[in-house]
Amino acid sequence: MALDWHFHPFLFLFIIFTLQFSLSSSVSESESLIRLKKSFTNAGAISSWLSGSVPCNKRTHWRGVVCFNGIVTGLQLENMGLSGTIDVDALANMQGLRSLSFAYNYFTGTIPALNRLGYLKAIYLRGNQFSGEIPSDFFLKMKSLKKVWISDNNFSGGIPSSLAELSRLSELHLENNQFSGTIPSIDQPTLISFNVSNNKLDGEIPPNLARFNSSSFRGNDGLCGEKIGKGCELQGSSEPPTDVGVDANMMVSEGSDNKRNSVTKTVAGLVTLAVLLVSIIAVVIFRMWRRDKDFDAIESRSSGNAAALEVQVSLSNRPKEMEVAKKMGSGHKRSNNGRGVVGELVIVNNEKSVFGLPDLMKASAEVLGNGVLGSSYKTQMANGVVVVVKRMREMNTLSKSQFNAEIRKLGRLHHPNILTPLAFHYRPDEKLLIYDFVPKGSLLYLLHGDRGPSHAELSWSVRLKIVQGIAKGLGYLHTELAPSNLPHGNLKSSNVFLSNDNEPLLSEFGLSPLISPPMLAQALFSYEAPEAAEFGVSPKCDVYCLGIIILEILSGKIPSQYLNNARGGTDVVHWVESAISDGRETDFLDPEIASSKNSLCQMKQLLGIGAGCVKRNPEQRLDITQAIQLIQEIKLEDGDNAGRTTQVLPSLRDGYADA
Repeated sequence: MALDWHFHPFLFLFIIFTLQFSLSSSVSESESLIRLKKSFTNAGAISSWLSGSVPCNKRTHWRGVVCFNGIVTGLQLENMGLSGTIDVDALANMQGLRSLSFAYNYFTGTIPALNRLGYLKAIYLRGNQFSGEIPSDFFLKMKSLKKVWISDNNFSGGIPSSLAELSRLSELHLENNQFSGTIPSIDQPTLISFNVSNNKLDGEIPPNLARFNSSSFRGNDGLCGEKIGKGCELQGSSEPPTDVGVDANMMVSEGSDNKRNSVTKTVAGLVTLAVLLVSIIAVVIFRMWRRDKDFDAIESRSSGNAAALEVQVSLSNRPKEMEVAKKMGSGHKRSNNGRGVVGELVIVNNEKSVFGLPDLMKASAEVLGNGVLGSSYKTQMANGVVVVVKRMREMNTLSKSQFNAEIRKLGRLHHPNILTPLAFHYRPDEKLLIYDFVPKGSLLYLLHGDRGPSHAELSWSVRLKIVQGIAKGLGYLHTELAPSNLPHGNLKSSNVFLSNDNEPLLSEFGLSPLISPPMLAQALFSYEAPEAAEFGVSPKCDVYCLGIIILEILSGKIPSQYLNNARGGTDVVHWVESAISDGRETDFLDPEIASSKNSLCQMKQLLGIGAGCVKRNPEQRLDITQAIQLIQEIKLEDGDNAGRTTQVLPSLRDGYADA
């Protein structure tokens, strides 16, 4: 007791010190932002920045201020009519600041000394009137910088060579300025978005930047390279001949040479044509191989960001089936009388006939996939019921009662476009989740892995139906699970299954409260949203995932966002941005649907919605209500309602996502 009595004052002082430190931090941020505000003119748009209030308080939240855990982490002061100067001294006091955006305002002068803020990850200065040269070493100490958007200004001089030293650089936009000279060799593998169009650049395009679209370099008359179809041979007039006179013998000799040259050119032309044909064939074969490789990479990966390729077990292979069944029930103790497994299977959805854990243990099983959270099995019980059993490993956050409550909450959900869990089994170190089995398989497989009748069904009308169904299901989840930051959390094509009439069914939703926090970013695709790593997740992350699926369905390409490395797939976000800015929306569309000329307008309309869902800034992104309304407003033209339908026989390509 004496020890407790003496300890309490120290605990009290510690709490007081912690509160004072937190308060002083907030006060310091408030003072810094007020000082920054004073350096602006026409600051009426940020009138909510008031002395005596706290920036990150929910009741007095300051406009344009991004907070995380009570700390200011970003300023998004875009399109607010601001001018004057940017007081970098004020910003230097804010150690939690990671992102700055002053885009589309009226700031002038040279670039602010933001390089003093070495901890910044993103700078957005586009759409102002900054001018002058940027020192070549300006970015040298900004080792954390990932995104640099200084386009649509009047910067001049050379592109700073220090940009090539930013090892984490992912987005670089310098377009619509007055930069001159050559393009530095920027070869960071992390770079996924790049644009230097409409400047005064010259010289050869560096080979490591040739992977970007030609539109990223247009408007620079001095640039050359294969990417823009302009050779880099030395230009200008040839040297004048040293001899002015030409005799007759030389003229005859030149005539003979011309004939030989003509024959030589003809032969060379034929050889070139043959080489070109062989090259085209090789490119086609490579692209087919690459497409299959990308699909295999998605399905075989174990990081949980995509479906694993199912390893099917023949039903006639009884020893293997028994082995799989033992794995599913591994660790369960049997009762003394040998009549079953200790534990219970809790039914949360009565759509299927009643079954128990012993029924599952005795059933034949096929391995469907292995992922970061566990494994999936297709199981057929003696009574004919077929289900999918998911063995979950990384779900140790909640107690049994809490886990029970969460799964029962999901089991009560009913909507034509969601796949609700049927039952679960709880053990401290392992959980089983039971889902209905959908024979037709996943959208991922039907889009990219199947080239049979089921893929042929994916006409424009069917794809629109799938998108509209996904939107309805997601909207329902955002209504029923509104308190959650991630009502779905793992929306991707491998977790969308199609019924026999191509009605989409969303699976793997609502699992974020169950997953161990260290595994969340690996297990859930919503954490791939651009803001997730820096500012955390929100319902807007689900909207981002909806946009990725829309672009995937329209393009027929495997999104690189599904892959945990930067190789393979197609960056559909960068592609759609380029396609829309260049007026080449039709190039984005899958040729298999682009032939429906009567519906191109509707396809472009859906493309615009998809682009609005994947905006990098979540505040500019569509919210779920807007997205659903816009999607449902798209109507089929007459003649497009008759989607092709083909009877699909059961096969071994069930396409279930990994656990």
